Amino acid sequence: MKRRNESTFVLFDVTYVDGAVTSNRKVLSSVLRGLDGDEAAKAVIEAQDREIGLASGRPRGVIKSVARTRV
Repeated sequence: MKRRNESTFVLFDVTYVDGAVTSNRKVLSSVLRGLDGDEAAKAVIEAQDREIGLASGRPRGVIKSVARTRV
């Protein structure tokens, strides 16, 4: 039997320069273990936004800030 890859995610709320907010954006916790900490999440979410923009034909705005979702 194959073993399932167990990954843990951290959820982030993203605020854009235009005031839009998205919640519960997933970032692998392994990405956040480096020296940059939560700043690395911004780069991951920006990459996700580029993919979403390409798929939808509607680019996302510029990210103003990211913060961990409060549970």
